[in-house]
Amino acid sequence: MADKSLRGTRLGAQSMESDEGVEPAARIISEYHCPKGHVVRIPFSVEADIPALWECRCGSEALLVDSERPEPKASKPARTHWDMLLERRSIADLEVLLDERLALLRAAKRAAPSHRRSA
Repeated sequence: MADKSLRGTRLGAQSMESDEGVEPAARIISEYHCPKGHVVRIPFSVEADIPALWECRCGSEALLVDSERPEPKASKPARTHWDMLLERRSIADLEVLLDERLALLRAAKRAAPSHRRSA
């Protein structure tokens, strides 16, 4: 076991491979302009589909130079809890349930002992 150890090296800190003969992937720099005047430059692979919009460091949407703003996608409004409830029950059913719950609460309140102190 001792003859297989790598003495004098820092495992994980340095690679035993050299960068010799390694060609980096071909890239292009895409430039985006923010409405607040910022310029964002992002490197992309030459094979990548370059998006027309990129989020700027200020949070605004930066537009790719020499491109047009894409049309916003149509989206459905978010369903709320109330919308989902109305899919399962009618207003009349909900009123019946409310009356039942209120009757239970009122009965429990009457049955509870009073904790008042007499003066």
